[in-house]
Amino acid sequence: MKRSLLFSVALLCGLFLLSGWGFLVHRTVNQLAVYQLPKDLRQFFYANKEYIVRNSVRPDERRNSDKTEAPKHFIDAEPYGDSSLWKMPYHWEAAVAKYTKDSLEKYGYVPYVVMNMKVKLTNAMRAGNKDSILFYAADLGHYIADAHVPLHTTENYDGQLSNQRGLHSLWESTVPELELTNYNLYQRHRARYLKNPEESIWNACRGGFQLLDGVLNLEKEVSKNFTDSTKYRYQMRNGRQSRSYTSAFARAYGKALGTTVNDRLLASARLISDFWYTCWVDAGKPKLNANAPALKTAERKKELRSEVKAFKQNELLKQDLLMARKQQGGREE
Repeated sequence: MKRSLLFSVALLCGLFLLSGWGFLVHRTVNQLAVYQLPKDLRQFFYANKEYIVRNSVRPDERRNSDKTEAPKHFIDAEPYGDSSLWKMPYHWEAAVAKYTKDSLEKYGYVPYVVMNMKVKLTNAMRAGNKDSILFYAADLGHYIADAHVPLHTTENYDGQLSNQRGLHSLWESTVPELELTNYNLYQRHRARYLKNPEESIWNACRGGFQLLDGVLNLEKEVSKNFTDSTKYRYQMRNGRQSRSYTSAFARAYGKALGTTVNDRLLASARLISDFWYTCWVDAGKPKLNANAPALKTAERKKELRSEVKAFKQNELLKQDLLMARKQQGGREE
């Protein structure tokens, strides 16, 4: 979700309908990123995989109690000017000097949050503080994933400005919930060192923004084949009528999108692994496996090899190894 008001509505309804990427995908990309790390680092993250996956959604949950949290998840390109995502300063201090802190907090600043989290994770790794490493790694993964979502780069974040309200949840939550079993969750990627991490996270936002017209226009195109009664379902919640897209429409929209959502999911996991690895290298490649004694047993090492093999064969779902499917506390219905 992008705005605290929408988050409050979602809570009242008992659903996280507009959480960034949805709980399912946030948990999925953090798990996929673990398998893409080099051996030494992967062992530490795998030993703590449950924490990394479960807490990938913590920043969304935090919004209800922290009023400063909401703008950390997005960046509205339009208020910052034409082609702003290609022109904005890479560093926070320069951005504040150019736009003011108030403007950044109003229109969002997710790329700067990612870089701040990178510094914190690097310092935690350097200090060898396991709790801090896991805390910042999980949060960093969340913000990186949010930066890949097209509707996190625009003022029209829920289609509310184009008479397409509800599009946010449709694209990043409902479609992947329905289509995940058809997705490819494997990619031939080994975490690489980011010489310019600022450029990498801004490219993620730019890539999402470039997909925005397709996200909006395809919804309109698919709508031509649906009536109001087949496109939407209406429910009474807390004395008010709410509207959401039907599963039939969501499937048709997902088909029209092709591999777009799957591609952004994979890109998110790829960049998360790159950032984790870059933090580790910048910290001096500390030996973290002393904090992962659970992997010293032959049984646990065999388990890791088996999961990596399932990942490479795109069989995490088939073998019931995708933790997001087992942690559905915030699952969209």
